[in-house]
Amino acid sequence: MLERTVELQELKDGVLDGPGERATAQQHARGKLTARERIDLLLDPGSFVEVEGLRRHRATGFGLESRRPHTDGVITGWGTVDGRTVFVYAHDFRIFGGALGEAHAAKIHKIMDMAESAGAPLVSLNDGAGARIQEGVTALAGYGGIFTRNVRASGVIPQISVMLGPCAGGAAYSPALTDFVFMVNGTSQMFVTGPDVVQAVTGEHISHDDLGGAAVHSRDSGVAAFAHDDEESCLEEVRYLLSFLPANNQETPPAAPAADPAGRRTDRLLDLVPADPARPYDMRTVIEEVVDGGEYLEVHAHWAGNLVCALARIDGQVVGIVANQPMVTAGVLDIDASEKGARFVATCDAFNIPLVTLVDVPGFLPGADQEHRGIIRHGAKLLYAYCSATVPRIQVILRKAYGGAYIVMDSRSIGADLSFAWPSNEIAVMGAEGAANVVFRREIAAAADPEVRRAELVREYREQLMHPYYAAERGLVDDVIDPAGTRAVLARSLAALRRKQSSSPYRKHGNPPM
Repeated sequence: MLERTVELQELKDGVLDGPGERATAQQHARGKLTARERIDLLLDPGSFVEVEGLRRHRATGFGLESRRPHTDGVITGWGTVDGRTVFVYAHDFRIFGGALGEAHAAKIHKIMDMAESAGAPLVSLNDGAGARIQEGVTALAGYGGIFTRNVRASGVIPQISVMLGPCAGGAAYSPALTDFVFMVNGTSQMFVTGPDVVQAVTGEHISHDDLGGAAVHSRDSGVAAFAHDDEESCLEEVRYLLSFLPANNQETPPAAPAADPAGRRTDRLLDLVPADPARPYDMRTVIEEVVDGGEYLEVHAHWAGNLVCALARIDGQVVGIVANQPMVTAGVLDIDASEKGARFVATCDAFNIPLVTLVDVPGFLPGADQEHRGIIRHGAKLLYAYCSATVPRIQVILRKAYGGAYIVMDSRSIGADLSFAWPSNEIAVMGAEGAANVVFRREIAAAADPEVRRAELVREYREQLMHPYYAAERGLVDDVIDPAGTRAVLARSLAALRRKQSSSPYRKHGNPPM
């Protein structure tokens, strides 16, 4: 037994060493860490427990029978992040370029099943060359098993994809099915067809990064929620994200001791937000004033900048914040902002994260381009997400809230539990100038001095239908509050709604706009 124990230890030491120093040096030369180095950064020290580390493929042909390394190019197991269990798999690019074969896929299937049954988050560290061509259709079937499990676990456990190398073809669809995607500038790419195929089909010359790099997917396509300059900061932010998420959809997000008093006044907001609805300001500064310690994690920070989506804490409790950003196109809603907000709202609802919506919106973006690309369909996604959400929902109207965009930004009429407004609020079908031009068009045209009459009618319309208490008088706003009391009002309201119960009619599933 002693001899066999020594033999076992030697075997396991060889597994830990991997394919050797040369392969490791090549990985480092590419500016990338090894799979085990990444796992060590992600998980608490000494907490990783490996599963199926001795597994090897059984494929033959094309020389595979003479190359049967242990792990088969993927490391699977579990550990802890801040003491909480997290399951993980990491492609090892040093072995078969991290390409997926039958045994490789079976290991991933097992760890995904374990994560779902244990009710714990799953993090994938992706650095693979796609399907292992030598294994043919069995490799493709392996991807099918991964996709099926991604969908089955969707909304059940948090799924996080960290892109740390290439991800091409069908392999890109697994990250797209997960809740959050991280990428690293310069080393990670995602695309369905690579530059060579693009050139062959279209004649277009394009680099890997320009086609599917981190900048492209975090800024233009919206595929990546986060982009970082190095793997260390990327994996540290994955840990930070996990601190906001529950282990599964049956639990509430982890609370944290709040050193920041819940009743702290936010007097700075009186100076930060101009009363003039045409003057811009940075909504991020409002969020900083309201949340605990001014700390929050913005999701999709570089995409659809006219809407801010962030995870934060108020009085120690996790909240999801959706806010118009007047610094970018006046905070108007467009196709990308609607997509971004809908995804974020649905994610928060799936994982029991209350929603706080900060409103300063002039409407939906007009124009033929938006209409032809389907602003009706895409805008309806945000509406559908809010109407479906059963978590506590609180709306705060800071300044303008016009037209359909007011309704979509979680108004009382679509199910917000509480709606508050600052005394600078303007809730209306449209701005006073536009409304006067429509309602009083003939009267203005017939006036001796049309401009003077227009100004009078604008003032009259604003005084009668857009004064800050109009919506409150009709029960569409629960209270008009002092901006300096915003944090205290939110903290008290969230505490009152913490055990909110909601029921929905039986249905197999909804049919949201696509």
